[in-house]
Amino acid sequence: MRRWARVTALTLLGAAVALYAGDWLVFNVRGSRTSTVTVSHFLSAPLKNDKQELDYLGSEDVPCSISLFPQGGHAPCWYLRGHKNQVKSI
Repeated sequence: MRRWARVTALTLLGAAVALYAGDWLVFNVRGSRTSTVTVSHFLSAPLKNDKQELDYLGSEDVPCSISLFPQGGHAPCWYLRGHKNQVKSI
């Protein structure tokens, strides 16, 4: 049983490393392709009775990498498209 667990863990680790290396290689070979996503920023302030107040701080175009993982210091575009509203708490 332990042998199967070890083999499975090493296989998953190897697959993750190979996937990240392939993503990095494709990102750099294609010339570090990036795009932008418009992200809205909000500030969350606590109120009485466990309520929250959301204050709109504005929106901005955030650069993102066209890849599966964060590359070139940018978050992946697929992640930012799914998280267009970002809330900061006080």
